[in-house]
Amino acid sequence: MMLAPNTTRKVIRVDKTFVGPAEPRKRTVCSKRLSDYPSVSKAHLDAAKTLSSPLLMGPPICDELIAFIEHTFTEDEAEMVEYLSAIRGRTAAQIARRARRPLDDIEPILDRLAFEKRAIGCEETDGKRRYRLMPIMPGIFEMVLVGESPETLSDWHRRFAELFEALFETGYSVDYQDRQSPFIRFLPVGRITGGHPMALPSDQLEVILDRYDAFGLGHCQCRMSTPPTGVGCGRPLEVCTIFGQWAEQGIQAGCLKQVSRKNVLEIKREAESHGLVTWVINIESTKGQASCSCCGCCCKAMRAVTEFNAPGIMAPPHFMPKFDETSCKHCGSCAKACPMGAITLDRQQKILQHQPARCIGCGLCQLACEKQKAIEMQTVPEYRVPYKSWFSMLLRNAPSMLRTSWKVWRQR
Repeated sequence: MMLAPNTTRKVIRVDKTFVGPAEPRKRTVCSKRLSDYPSVSKAHLDAAKTLSSPLLMGPPICDELIAFIEHTFTEDEAEMVEYLSAIRGRTAAQIARRARRPLDDIEPILDRLAFEKRAIGCEETDGKRRYRLMPIMPGIFEMVLVGESPETLSDWHRRFAELFEALFETGYSVDYQDRQSPFIRFLPVGRITGGHPMALPSDQLEVILDRYDAFGLGHCQCRMSTPPTGVGCGRPLEVCTIFGQWAEQGIQAGCLKQVSRKNVLEIKREAESHGLVTWVINIESTKGQASCSCCGCCCKAMRAVTEFNAPGIMAPPHFMPKFDETSCKHCGSCAKACPMGAITLDRQQKILQHQPARCIGCGLCQLACEKQKAIEMQTVPEYRVPYKSWFSMLLRNAPSMLRTSWKVWRQR
């Protein structure tokens, strides 16, 4: 499924003399205090305080956050946020005791948040539901929209998307962008890895899919959230895929459509033909995996780089392009194809520059240069393979995450 584009964000600037990244957006977030909002309910202010925590990668208290919280949660729902934990789920009975309210009052509110709005997490073990707090991003934003489609988006969802976009555009997430914590990685497009002698199993989507038996499909939350704001690229939407136990849970919850391994490969290859690139979580876990096909103009992770020129949370790539100046005609095709604005071309001076810090190693530049064959994807010697498990990822990244949280807390 595709949407007709409205106004497309300009990731690449093209004129007579220049092809390259657009000017970076300035960080505009304006921190305030809770006392600056006397007309806002205590429950909403408490929820804003909880979700602004640097440990949850939250934004500072600001007008955009307060507006987002007031829309996302009713006053009764906002009161629940204070009693939830982001690490361990809590039963309705435990939350009722903390809130000092009857269980019969609490349980319907929690179920509405978990299953209707999907604004909190819920897992069922030993016959008991355990509710968990999620960060705003990644977390609430993705889960609220993943089970929707353009046809099912209500006015509430559209306003949710608008308010989240306003919050994102403040640039608050830049505070947490750190390539020392590479949580996601991008795969080279299939036409690159298929014939490359140095491609690893972890570079190939076909091999990654072999670990799983269940596959679920949803709509890309980032591209689906842009049309309500008047901006969108119109590229395919049904590209968000979940594998393994996570897929089984999403299918059972009704927010994912069950598909086959073959379907996933067809969907991803079709997405690549539209200039989209595939990311996966930077682990080789067999329990579950997530993947979407992204564009530099809509994807929130990529926009940290393409719009704010921040390092990003993407793992350094396995491949980087090598340019043959003798074969290059300086046509700019590679720079126009790059979803990250990692290639700059001065047409007058016939100078081409590559910015490795922005590059995700997708190989779209090589495909755009098939006629001239002036680009070859080569392996990066210091490349680190994906983490073996969630535990190893957290063990490696916990120190830098805590340092970043401490730095943000001090700045505020």
